[in-house]
Amino acid sequence: MKTATLNVRDPGAIQTAKKIIEQGGAIAFPTDTVYGLAVDVFNDIAIRKIFAIKERSMLKALPVLIANMVQLENLVSRLDKNAKILAEAFWPGPLTMILPKAPGLPELLSPYPTIGIRMPDYQFTLDLLETTGPLATTSANISGESNPITAQNVLEQLGGRIDLLLDGGETPGAKPSTVVDITRAQIQILREGPIIKSDIEALIKKGSL
Repeated sequence: MKTATLNVRDPGAIQTAKKIIEQGGAIAFPTDTVYGLAVDVFNDIAIRKIFAIKERSMLKALPVLIANMVQLENLVSRLDKNAKILAEAFWPGPLTMILPKAPGLPELLSPYPTIGIRMPDYQFTLDLLETTGPLATTSANISGESNPITAQNVLEQLGGRIDLLLDGGETPGAKPSTVVDITRAQIQILREGPIIKSDIEALIKKGSL
């Protein structure tokens, strides 16, 4: 497979990406953190493909990127007070929340009753997601290798494995998102990224007063 490349400023970039997603293909694109590798969140075959492309264990769940809160409603079974507080404060932004998974989503998306969801703070990505709908997304690199912050980084690792690379230059943030589990009685920070633990805890404490 030859990987096609389009600049994010190309007027046909988003529609080309949409067509590839609808056909079960895989794309890579810039976000506010690192470049993401994505497929249709509702397509079992495409989700299986993303694990093969990335050489990722199928025991690991795939996060989902969304463009708005309406898209979130089809992905989760409920949204509690803490999730709403954090979404209002940090979305769009580098925060992935682990939330209760809605019934009917592909089993491969997450082997757990939960799903990780994020709304990126990057206009091109939001425009893309508005057009394609939610995307199952993970960093566009081989598992265990360096996080890609340029299109060239993506090509070096995934060239020939993906259908389309959308080149937006260097991403503004090199750190993956902060990951917080909202499904427990007490929220748990699973990975600290650009948003620090103390800021999250302070907001939750304030919201519970």
